[in-house]
Amino acid sequence: MAGLQNYLQLRARVDDLCATIVAQLAEHLACGPGCDSCCRALALFPVEAQVVQQAVAELPPAKIERIRQRRRSAANECCPFLEDGLCLVYEARPIICRTHGLPILLSEAGESRVDFCPRNFVGLESLPGNAVIQLDQLNTILVVVNQAFVAEAYGDSLPPERVSMAEIIDGIGRATVKP
Repeated sequence: MAGLQNYLQLRARVDDLCATIVAQLAEHLACGPGCDSCCRALALFPVEAQVVQQAVAELPPAKIERIRQRRRSAANECCPFLEDGLCLVYEARPIICRTHGLPILLSEAGESRVDFCPRNFVGLESLPGNAVIQLDQLNTILVVVNQAFVAEAYGDSLPPERVSMAEIIDGIGRATVKP
């Protein structure tokens, strides 16, 4: 499926970019295994939901059941794929999760600003421009990749705009996200 391949290629490029930033600024990063304060339940584009749903379906049944139990916990805003501070679908995690904590350039109300995890870059007076992820550009590419996936996977059917993590979990064993 070409639409899915486009996403996997984009994800690999994002991973390369993030690895470069991490290597460049490693001494200023507090994020690491067990650091999960940014891990929240999200709604994903269908292309990302497809990849995550496949990863969840490959987990042992006991882990899937624990994910389902966390999903049923209405008060829990944490990502249901988070267990003991670690992501159970880490290799399949969405692009937003791959960039968490790193410097991103945001545009809001006509203003641009750099945002990052407040635990990172403490005492650093400035960031190199090549270490800042252009979020609007990345999101634009992701939208185009998702559109290609949706056109291929859904054809004339009306696809969901976003797929919640609850829908991904509830769809394990069913076709909530079309392959």
